[in-house]
Amino acid sequence: MSWPEIEPSTSHLTYLLLSLFLIAFALFAELVRNRIHLSEPPLATLAGIAFGPRGATILDPLTWGWEDNISQEFTRVVIGVQVFTTGIELPAKYIKKHARGVSLLLGPNMVAGWFICTAILHFVLGFNVRNCLVIAACLTPTDPVLSASVLGEARFSQRIPKRLRHILSAESGCNDGSAFPLIYAGLYIMTAPSFGEGFKEWFLNVIIWQCSVGIIVGVILGLAANRALKFSEKRNFLQEATLFVFYFLLAILCVGVGATLGLDDFLVCFAAGQAFCWDGWFVSKTHKMKLPSIIDLLLNSVLFVYFGSIIPWHAFHDTIPPGKLILISVLVLLIRRLPAILALKPFIREIHTWNEALFAGHFGPMGVAAIFLAMEARARLETGTSEVLPHPPRDINRAYNDVINHVWPIVSFVVLWSIMVHGFSALVMAVIGSFSRHEKERAPLLGSETARLYGMANENGDMTDGEESGSDAEET
Repeated sequence: MSWPEIEPSTSHLTYLLLSLFLIAFALFAELVRNRIHLSEPPLATLAGIAFGPRGATILDPLTWGWEDNISQEFTRVVIGVQVFTTGIELPAKYIKKHARGVSLLLGPNMVAGWFICTAILHFVLGFNVRNCLVIAACLTPTDPVLSASVLGEARFSQRIPKRLRHILSAESGCNDGSAFPLIYAGLYIMTAPSFGEGFKEWFLNVIIWQCSVGIIVGVILGLAANRALKFSEKRNFLQEATLFVFYFLLAILCVGVGATLGLDDFLVCFAAGQAFCWDGWFVSKTHKMKLPSIIDLLLNSVLFVYFGSIIPWHAFHDTIPPGKLILISVLVLLIRRLPAILALKPFIREIHTWNEALFAGHFGPMGVAAIFLAMEARARLETGTSEVLPHPPRDINRAYNDVINHVWPIVSFVVLWSIMVHGFSALVMAVIGSFSRHEKERAPLLGSETARLYGMANENGDMTDGEESGSDAEET
């Protein structure tokens, strides 16, 4: 018997499966987030893999015409919204009060990570250093989406001192935009006719226009939006329900302004978020609405399901041997960030103990930002603009071949490892912290643990688990 009314097309099944995944996560959010200490990104990625072309073959965006150009814009919007959210969530005037710590993480720390990733790629793959500089820049920034899933409102995050959470959140919000000078430095080294010409183009186009003007434009947008919202609220023109819409659309506006003017989209968004909440007024009005949690569950979960479905499994065998990809991923996760953080620990006052430095050195997830930067690098080499081609072209300049053909497989493989390692880190740390205590001090349920991570200082600089610290309290 036929049922012509039933139309199980891939699009319809995608709506069904994606909504079921989000509903299931919502139903068990307390158990998953606060008892098992898991977050959306690894679960969403696994769902995308399970239902994607290598799994149940239900979710296959490539058959819909969703190609690399769509992935680029999708990730651009998600990162823009997330860095705007990060700017809002930080305490009022945070960047001004903690400029030194943030600058060290965005300067020496990022540059060291860039060079380390370049060296890893050069020695493992044998590519020339110029090509490695471009690919390594994609892996340098800390991802704000993955960071938010661990540093957000989950119970595990409450066991991390606020000063440490805030400095890591500020870094993740800023360094996606700060990665633009690195990736464009690599691109200009590859394409410029001379060093002098390349440096001139890099300084004028990237440092002055994209970054400096981008920050100024972001601050103007944020302050203007803040005043407009206060004006409307003071005259009772505003409804509470529209606050979420305003917040979300302002982030989209910043992405649109930045992309249209050729500015650093993510610095525009972060600067706008910080300026918008410079006085703390918006946060005080919306602290009960849990806007970041809503954004994380909806937009970010969908994106990681999408990423799981577009992982280029075939390229892992066709372009680079899997063994080399695994070695690159392990080395990047181990040494891309940790040596620099340990070296800078005495100068970053927000990091009080060596255990905190180890946590900050480990916690540098790579995710959506790396995906976007990989597409951005390809776009500049393929078309000379910010618009990437749907697929890597075959008739390309041989000098750019290694980057165009290998940047996406390398980045996607490392990002997959990072999602899993950092996504499950909270669970592993919670288990280790539980078993490091005396049996009588352990909570009956893992999520019931309230003690801080082992060896971390509390807000006043006092040590837990028997250690002591002479550090001063956080500046408020």
